[in-house]
Amino acid sequence: MREFIVEADGGSRGNPGPAGYGSVVIDAATGETLAEAAEYIGVATNNVAEYRGLVAGLRAARELDPTATVHVRMDSKLVVEQMSGRWKIKHPDMKPLAAEAARVFPDAGQVTYEWIPRAKNQHADRLANEAMDAGKRGEQWSPSTSTAELDARSTSTSASTAADADTGAATKVAAGWSAPADLGPPATFVLLRHGETLLTPQKRFSGSGGTDPSLSDVGRGQAERVAESLARRGTIQAIVASPLTRTRQTAAAVAERLGLDVTIDDGLRETDFGAWEGLTFGEVRERYPDDMNAWLASPKAEPTGGGESFAATARRMAVTRDKLIAAHAGRTVLLVTHVTPIKTLIRLALGAPPESLFRMELSAASLSAVAYYADGNASVRLFNDTSHLR
Repeated sequence: MREFIVEADGGSRGNPGPAGYGSVVIDAATGETLAEAAEYIGVATNNVAEYRGLVAGLRAARELDPTATVHVRMDSKLVVEQMSGRWKIKHPDMKPLAAEAARVFPDAGQVTYEWIPRAKNQHADRLANEAMDAGKRGEQWSPSTSTAELDARSTSTSASTAADADTGAATKVAAGWSAPADLGPPATFVLLRHGETLLTPQKRFSGSGGTDPSLSDVGRGQAERVAESLARRGTIQAIVASPLTRTRQTAAAVAERLGLDVTIDDGLRETDFGAWEGLTFGEVRERYPDDMNAWLASPKAEPTGGGESFAATARRMAVTRDKLIAAHAGRTVLLVTHVTPIKTLIRLALGAPPESLFRMELSAASLSAVAYYADGNASVRLFNDTSHLR
């Protein structure tokens, strides 16, 4: 049985506005591009364009081999989650398109879905931009069209595409990006690092495998001040905390002030630093120089004694993030956690490399915030705010 990969994307320059889609069918075994499809569809929303791209990609795959298995990869979290059956389809424009996509391969087991970052969906994104550019010229996209000029144009428009200049509109949106008004309010995570412990000012490794210290007097004062600040803002609707003592104590101070309960989630725990727990950076460098150098060089390296690598922490945080997004769609949730989990969520939201973890300063009792939209996009809104402590 053959296996195909279908990558699809859609965009709207105005949302709704001039829209188009692109799809590509790839041989999973060889990586060869087997078919391309793109079309300018007139005025539509991003979501409609994305669904139209999915339908076109599935049809192209079926024409090649109706018995093949198909793995769909899209950067639209909305389409992926709805077609996977995990999210309900409420919008009237989406229901018939989703039903149409489901009918292309009548055996539901033939088609699977995966969300991917936009950076990994560039082929379909380019085709969607080519289709929109062709529509702007009053034409339809054609495989025989020279893409040299279009490629140069789509390089800039895929990052920030302008509305039709003839209309005088100044709004710019990224191809495939869905505005909040179209997708509804995001799940917003306000990220609170716990208050100080006795180990914090000494800058000692303090993970999930150590002594599990309590808040110090300073840390308890910080928790009270952040609770006051969050009470004034009045936006928190739920609180989720790491199971470690310092985070539970910090969360309890906020929960009491806001009148909310605290849910414990083990996925928010700090990285396990193995034999380095309780030591300073300098002490680890002196005692375990080779292990330290390896840890600084690779996110896959584990701290001495079977600690948790940053790569493992990132996988855990991605799973925890997705679970919490699904549970709190459209809500503002306070996550009370630790340095590495917060930095990792920020890094993943920005699409930054693993080494960026070493370039972030995150203070005790600081606040950060990330908004997650239904199509999988994220927006970092705040980082390391300590104004409430001054």
